[in-house]
Amino acid sequence: MDRQKLLMIFGGAWVSAALLTWFLYSATSSAKQTKLVRVQAASRDLSAGTRLRKGDLKLVEVPEREQPRGVFADEKILIDKTLLFPVSLNEPVTQNKLAAMGGAEGVAATIPQGKRAISVQVTDSTSAAGLILPRSHVDVVFTRTGSMTEALSKVILEDITVLSVGRNTEIATTDPKAVAAAAAAAPGQNATAQRAVTLLVTPEESAKLELAKNNGKIGLVLRNPLDSSKINQEQPIYADALDPYLGARKERMARFAQNPNLPSMARTINDDKTWNTLTDQKGPKKTAEKDPDPPKPPQKIVDVFRGDKHVQEVFEKTK
Repeated sequence: MDRQKLLMIFGGAWVSAALLTWFLYSATSSAKQTKLVRVQAASRDLSAGTRLRKGDLKLVEVPEREQPRGVFADEKILIDKTLLFPVSLNEPVTQNKLAAMGGAEGVAATIPQGKRAISVQVTDSTSAAGLILPRSHVDVVFTRTGSMTEALSKVILEDITVLSVGRNTEIATTDPKAVAAAAAAAPGQNATAQRAVTLLVTPEESAKLELAKNNGKIGLVLRNPLDSSKINQEQPIYADALDPYLGARKERMARFAQNPNLPSMARTINDDKTWNTLTDQKGPKKTAEKDPDPPKPPQKIVDVFRGDKHVQEVFEKTK
């Protein structure tokens, strides 16, 4: 190998080493020159509707060039603000995730456009044994109580989103503390304890639900949130579904009530004649009447004195 080739190889190696050294130096020097800023972030997983407290926030460092827009450095600004959206652990809290108002009033900002929030009173027996949680999807069943001829049941709303159960607007299942708090807030083994469930409905649905609340009982049926099918129940369910012979009895009673041959005062079940007519019976059999006893012949009573004895004797009169 001649001298010229050796010089070329040596020169190429020197240039490569120089470029590598410059690249490493630039990378390390630029890292040292990156400015870090301290911003407020979540100290734990926070659900939507959470009212921020001091223990919910902490300072984290992020590169100044990569910091999100609308971050906060002062913790006091965030205290008592309400989250519109969930925030994960170490995620910076930004302005667009906060409600305009603080406290519980800020939850109103979580209601979607065109929706309204309305609450109904339920128990464990009317709300899937307490399994209904915020963000669950439910059907609303209206039941009108009364006699068997008046009672009915109907699905009036379908695929309705639950905004809150009580004052809990969201349950973060990844947060053990939130799960424990939700379990503590539940009525426990008392299946008759009432609690408020707030539903997201349209204005028309809110009017229908309010009417149902004041004229019967409301029940919530838990459904799969991925199931968007609807039954569109046109006719309510009457007591005939439980008693197939109820319709026949109602028809017979209607015919009986229209019978003009019966006086109005006699149209009562407590009357034997009415009951026999209603049940197509002829009534109790009459017992045969006995022939009256023949008249006794006329009699005459005579006083008879025998010594000191006095007796009365009866003699039949003869023609």
